[in-house]
Amino acid sequence: MGSALDPAFRLLQEHAHGFMVSQVLFAACELGLFDLLAEAPGPLDVAAISEGLGASPRGTELLLAACVPLRLLDVDTRGGTARYANSELARAYLTSRSPTGQRAMLRYLGSTTYRCWAHLADAVRQGSNQYLRAFGVPAGDLFAAIYRSPAERLQFTRGLQEIWSVDGRRVLTAFDLSPFRTVCDLGGGAGALAQECASLYPGCQVTVFEVPEVVQTARAHLPLPTEGQVGFREGDFFADPLPEADLYILARVLHDWSDETCSRLLASVHHACRPGGGVLVVERVLDADGRGPLATLLGSLNMLLQAEGRERTAAQFRALLAAAGFGGFALRRTGGVHDAILATKALPGAGHPGARGQ
Repeated sequence: MGSALDPAFRLLQEHAHGFMVSQVLFAACELGLFDLLAEAPGPLDVAAISEGLGASPRGTELLLAACVPLRLLDVDTRGGTARYANSELARAYLTSRSPTGQRAMLRYLGSTTYRCWAHLADAVRQGSNQYLRAFGVPAGDLFAAIYRSPAERLQFTRGLQEIWSVDGRRVLTAFDLSPFRTVCDLGGGAGALAQECASLYPGCQVTVFEVPEVVQTARAHLPLPTEGQVGFREGDFFADPLPEADLYILARVLHDWSDETCSRLLASVHHACRPGGGVLVVERVLDADGRGPLATLLGSLNMLLQAEGRERTAAQFRALLAAAGFGGFALRRTGGVHDAILATKALPGAGHPGARGQ
């Protein structure tokens, strides 16, 4: 035991230094490395990259070297000079020109989430989020803390747009949603998921119900869906009446909140939902025993650090939805980051026909 050749010690080293891998990725995004290489006519050497980034040659060389085994960059050493280009991963997810780019969410993780995680032990002791320690911002009003500045609100909203560029189609096709003619995306940000829904189901009308400051930020800085099939309505889904609809989408919403707050929101959704309608919950869903997957367990810790809620098992979601009056519970594992749950509101005098099982 204790030898560098011991598998347990190697695993310990990987765990202990995992944050360094994240920081390589975050720093490369912040410096604009992947966009620089995407715009170059061909692979670049250290000197050209250093000059393009306005960074030191030594620091640039060390960062580039670390990016290669992480499969963020490819390197060609023929001719005795190392020349770097974006890897397949970087071309797909790390450049501004890619339709599936994730730069805004990665920069949010690096600048906000990372700082909260420095206080994980405090969060475990206290059982509460760490915005006050990390940023000096009280989190009595959770989203006032999350949207603590216009720049932060824009970064977070852009990040959600990016997530749905990869995972949106997957969660919206987990079930056939074509029977639902009117859809309301609660807390739908700048409308990326709503636009995907409209594209997949051209017979539906989608309303994004979002707080005024997010809608105004989106209108000022982000490409919004064209008027017609997708529209926006400003409001607070905890305080204002919800638009009547056949289907409500709650994507990455319930995990922010305690069971008590989720129950209050789901009761409002059930009240507003037309009979025969339903709710689509899009979340990371824990295994039945609550002990995996690891990424979802880490997501639950992140909810402790940044919000008030947690990730949940299918049984826990079923209980919340049933208490609000929804039945016909069905879970679909999508194979992506997020899974999809559909539950229905019975017609008067009818049971819940919906799909069953997991």
